[in-house]
Amino acid sequence: MASLFGKEYTKDQLLERCGSVDQFGRIRVAELADGRARGVRVADISTGSGLEIQAALDRCLDLTHGSYKGVPLCWRSSVGDTHPTFYEPEGAGWLRTFPGGILATCGLTQVGAPNEDEGEELGVHGRIGAAPAARVSLSEGWEGNDYVMSVSGELKETVVFGPHLVLCRKLSTKLGSRTVTIEDRIENRGHKTQPLMILYHFNIGWPIVSEQGELVAPTDTVTPRDEDAAPHVGRCTRFEPPADEFPEQVFYHDLKADGQGKTVVGLVNDELGLGVTLRYAKAELPFFNQWKMNEKGHYVCGIEPANCRVKGRADARAQGELEFIEPGQTRSITVDFSVIEDAELDALRSEVEGL
Repeated sequence: MASLFGKEYTKDQLLERCGSVDQFGRIRVAELADGRARGVRVADISTGSGLEIQAALDRCLDLTHGSYKGVPLCWRSSVGDTHPTFYEPEGAGWLRTFPGGILATCGLTQVGAPNEDEGEELGVHGRIGAAPAARVSLSEGWEGNDYVMSVSGELKETVVFGPHLVLCRKLSTKLGSRTVTIEDRIENRGHKTQPLMILYHFNIGWPIVSEQGELVAPTDTVTPRDEDAAPHVGRCTRFEPPADEFPEQVFYHDLKADGQGKTVVGLVNDELGLGVTLRYAKAELPFFNQWKMNEKGHYVCGIEPANCRVKGRADARAQGELEFIEPGQTRSITVDFSVIEDAELDALRSEVEGL
């Protein structure tokens, strides 16, 4: 059933009221044509619920824009959309093509700060976020009374004499839905064991992030990354007004999970009656990193499930936390990104307290 305009509708009821389902929701592929974004293929996804999402096919199928009933869901950087040819892998060059957006994927063999690991120089957050998708496929159609929409593609991180990792990503939703499901399958198609690091960099901005905003998470323990964050652990779930100077704060949360191993994180704003949630299996993404940045122009909270922390691959190796993927092995990860509103905010808090 599709939930539209406050009522539930069957397939037959909707088809009686339109000549094409795209009157209510659709996926539309386009190509950006201006400035440094020229040539970037995008998929605009509208579910009919008020949820509008843009996925950049040439940037890892990441979710680069998003709004709900006209309210922006994410922080957008001054960089904006850029073609992957502008990507700079060295040092902090990743920041020169980081658009913000709902989701920026980091990995697949490096996440976090620049570092040198076993003689290899590694830049911020790895290369996969600048990978263009191949074998792109769109699908729309009825499955019973559900109208299902999806877009998928294949991303590679590979080099001669080095790793050959492939990320197969599928984004899916339904007509009337407020959820986009991200299904990833990572495969080592090479012949050697390789490091595997992946982080889902969700960037939530104003107006959800504000003095009335709150991070709601089933945190067991929280640890500051460094001395900049240490004095602020007690206020990590709340936000300050935009400041002239605000050294970024990063916190590592150890989250509780339910009996099925699932956990949930939300960022909500009671004044708006609006929020977003992430749901995923903790075993797939055992680390949760929070990036708090309340500086003027950089007013954002990153909610970042991952299989690692954000100090870089050399540190992960030294701490014994670095994951590896064997030749022929695959890893599957699923994350649900959802919009919640009104009474659902208190329902989220009750669910988190129950964990």
